[in-house]
Amino acid sequence: MVEVLNITDKEHDEFVMSHPSGDLLQLTSWAGSKELTGWYSRRIAVGRNGNTEGAAMLLFKKVPKTFFTMCYASRGFVCDYQDEEVVKALLDEAVKIARDEKSYTIKIDPDIPAAGNENVISYLEAIGFNHHGLTDGMSKDVIQPRTTMVTDVSLDDKALLQSFERNNRTKVRNSLRAGTEVIKAGREDLTDFVKLMKETGERDGFLTRDITYFESLYDHLNPAGHMELFLVKLMPKEASKSLEEDINKVKKDIAKADKIKDEQKKYNQLENLNNRMNKLQGQLDGMLEIKRTHPDGVLLSGALYAQSGHKSYYLYGASSNDFREFLPNHHMQWHMMQYAREHGAQTYDFGGVSVEPDKDNEHFGLWQFKKVWGTEVSDKIGEFDYVMNRPLFTLAEVMFPLFQKGKMKLNKIIKRK
Repeated sequence: MVEVLNITDKEHDEFVMSHPSGDLLQLTSWAGSKELTGWYSRRIAVGRNGNTEGAAMLLFKKVPKTFFTMCYASRGFVCDYQDEEVVKALLDEAVKIARDEKSYTIKIDPDIPAAGNENVISYLEAIGFNHHGLTDGMSKDVIQPRTTMVTDVSLDDKALLQSFERNNRTKVRNSLRAGTEVIKAGREDLTDFVKLMKETGERDGFLTRDITYFESLYDHLNPAGHMELFLVKLMPKEASKSLEEDINKVKKDIAKADKIKDEQKKYNQLENLNNRMNKLQGQLDGMLEIKRTHPDGVLLSGALYAQSGHKSYYLYGASSNDFREFLPNHHMQWHMMQYAREHGAQTYDFGGVSVEPDKDNEHFGLWQFKKVWGTEVSDKIGEFDYVMNRPLFTLAEVMFPLFQKGKMKLNKIIKRK
């Protein structure tokens, strides 16, 4: 018989980290980090004979100017969804707490694959959940991306590198000898990371968060070992050495090309090699100046890495507009994958994507970037709502979004005129 259990935060986190459907977003430290943005949380757990078999971190947020809340188990519930008794027990307990908190709905979006779990969708619908469907991975109609890109990092370095697309393998190899250094940074370095985020946001056209958001994430997740900040610096001494090696190689190639008998072929090769030489020499001259002005290096990129048990995540990334030819992001991704494996992770999640979008789709660039890292699509089961207040649900989830979309379209029309 399944019963409600009273477990500690530590026991909850250990269960989440060890469970196949556990996720970073179900940890107590993640719930703590959300308090800054107006969320609060309550935990539930169920099991048999005192052994935990299901748990959920329920997040609540008030609906503005009302007494009502939304209840959200982000990437929850955490359980075996084939065990219908456990699923039903978790729902029953969630409903009790959601009623106490005056929730108009209970949202879940389990971290389990869609393929092979069609019966789970049917069962959740049978016990009262509304399924949002197998939406596009970057759909704005759901909270978390339904499809993410995941790399198997349990492989050794050789096999991991081989799993990447060919052109990306070359870039990673080049990045490792380009003269950059990946540093595990501290909280005090979040200021530099946020500056890079603002630069990235201005370049790529998205809004960035205030430093207090990243400080809250770091303060809650880092002490428990669930988050690290990595920064990449261009080290002028090492970069100069690498450039000098490349220049010497090009000199040898020029000498070989000069012996080619076919005049047209010789001309083409020499032209390409001389252009390459001029570019490298310019970079070397610039590096010598940087060595003089910034002997400790120049910050080029950064990322927030997260981990929960056997799963690791690339949460946020940022990069400078300068020195992109030194491929700092490639060095950073490779380093974080190695770090993930060394710390017990088996998978590395790059986050949400639209799968194989058209070239004119706004998410095409994201797909192009994430698909070259030996990734596979993690096609999840999607988002569900257990509606507890139908009028308010319709107003909050249907009417208000329609109003917002209409308002945006109207603004576009006005701007055109």
